[in-house]
Amino acid sequence: MQTTYRIDPAHSTAQFVVRHMMITNVRGGFGKVEGTVVYDPENPAQSSIEAAIDVASIETRDAQRDAHLKSADFLDADKFPKITFKSSKIEGSGGEFRVSGDLTIHGVTRPVVLQVEGPTPAAKDPWGNTRVGASATTRIKRSDFGLTWNAALETGGFLIGDEVKIELEIQLIESAAASA
Repeated sequence: MQTTYRIDPAHSTAQFVVRHMMITNVRGGFGKVEGTVVYDPENPAQSSIEAAIDVASIETRDAQRDAHLKSADFLDADKFPKITFKSSKIEGSGGEFRVSGDLTIHGVTRPVVLQVEGPTPAAKDPWGNTRVGASATTRIKRSDFGLTWNAALETGGFLIGDEVKIELEIQLIESAAASA
């Protein structure tokens, strides 16, 4: 039986990791994540996911870097205020799934595959809502989404890596409970 859930933005994170100066990885995230998951445990292929991330909610622990990432050099938050994902195929069982879908960043849509662990067993929160959780990861090339700004380093290489690891921790509230 299908159950519809909404993403709980207060208990969900969308983070990214990218190489900086070819030395270390820098982590950042987005504070505003929303969406809907329709999950059918009897037939996962009939499940679906739609999510949106508010680009302006980016946070990397450096206000100047955050402003640059929101600018036209990178995500162009004024022109492209949302990052979106819509699933097209869900495969797997037993708490491990491959979720294929379309990821749109900076106005460019590309297919991606999320490796998903979950959902966790359903649990009631103190207010009577039914909740489940899931984790997901994928890797993208930012250049595939038109995010090509960079700077060459004197020692060779570039300031910012092209590969971006995306890590999601999502908590879901059953819709009937979410709308009550």
